[in-house]
Amino acid sequence: MKCRIALALTLISLTGVAAQAATSPCQDKAQSIQREIDYAKQHNNSHRISGLQTALKEVQDHCDNSTVLADHQKKLAHQREKIAERKDELAEAHRKGDTKKIAKREQKLAEAESELKALEAQDY
Repeated sequence: MKCRIALALTLISLTGVAAQAATSPCQDKAQSIQREIDYAKQHNNSHRISGLQTALKEVQDHCDNSTVLADHQKKLAHQREKIAERKDELAEAHRKGDTKKIAKREQKLAEAESELKALEAQDY
């Protein structure tokens, strides 16, 4: 009996994971906007709500998965370029031996790498 319950719970959880993975980029985008609308409602930000509702309608009416995917690839490429620039800036700071600039450039590089990881974590 316990095995059946465990099996049922496993199947239910796997079904939920499969359903999440099956969402399209446009659905993900709409869900993200809806979460922002909910947050804005909690904080009574009527201007933000209005703008987000307009954005949600645009996504629902005109979103194309291939366009979202292409935009995501552009963001990834841009972020990789930004990381390369940050590495060059850090190398220059090392050549000059300026410890303040080295620390600042290391922080900026870490931030850019973190942003890239966040972009790569999106399932597009």
